[in-house]
Amino acid sequence: MQAVSPIAVALTHCSSYAQPELDEALAHVLASIDLPNLRSARVLLKPNLISAKHGTLPCTEAAFMLAVARWLLDQGAKVSLGDSPAFGTATMVLQALGIMDELTALGVEIRNFLRGRKVQLASGGSAVLAEAALDCDLLVNLPRVKAHAQARLTLAVKNCFGCVLGTRKAWWHMRYGGPNGAFYARLAQIPLLLPPMLTLVDGIIAMHKSGPIQGEAYPLALVGASMNPVAMDTALHQLLGVAPAQSLVMAACCRTKMLGAEREQLFFPLEQPEDFQADGFLVPDELSPVRFNPFRFLISAGQRMLLHRQGLRR
Repeated sequence: MQAVSPIAVALTHCSSYAQPELDEALAHVLASIDLPNLRSARVLLKPNLISAKHGTLPCTEAAFMLAVARWLLDQGAKVSLGDSPAFGTATMVLQALGIMDELTALGVEIRNFLRGRKVQLASGGSAVLAEAALDCDLLVNLPRVKAHAQARLTLAVKNCFGCVLGTRKAWWHMRYGGPNGAFYARLAQIPLLLPPMLTLVDGIIAMHKSGPIQGEAYPLALVGASMNPVAMDTALHQLLGVAPAQSLVMAACCRTKMLGAEREQLFFPLEQPEDFQADGFLVPDELSPVRFNPFRFLISAGQRMLLHRQGLRR
């Protein structure tokens, strides 16, 4: 059997979103992993823009997105940013977060994930993923560390679910969200369908106790980088003291033996997971069902169709 090269997961302490501390932390982790050539590369930032209705905590922090965009532009990359939020569009959430003008001034194109393409899952079946995510040279995955009421903990792999187009996310919840774990088995395959991926984790202020929208702030003081989202999630589960078997996305990755799902496959060029203090980080004891009821699905579908039509007129 051919030996697998160790996967770098760069972790560093960072207690503030203010410059220059955040810029220095990003530069530190990015200098510690092997990156592809970024000059003239088409790079898509994929933050978590789930909803800004309950404040900024459910989303990747605005200052984090801006700092990453500036760093990539300085390397000569062509940068865009996109997502398919639970409510509204990426543009609407970015406006609510107050950073549309700054992104526009930087020259960052906003992609609302209105067009998709069907791709085949390795286990069978298919997924419709955003064309913007499929057609970039490098996808920069920007998850926020969050507890989750349905999955217990969601990180880099779960953030890729935002590449599933529009109402199809709600359809996945309704169709595959039963007790057999099919939803998470399918979700765990999404990173395999995407272009090369750099994960930069926003763990400066995490969300704990619940999530993905109505949790509470936890000062984790962490920034992380890896070219493998599963490896990043493996490291963060160890850091947060959450057993992979109890975390439904991570459990699905382990069952299929995805590269990066074993601690022995990782190495840490900077700080170790045990160098971080996360004793007070809490995740839900009891999990809510994944499956949406049909009525909720129809409402979501109607809202998505309206937003899609509005987006195509622009």
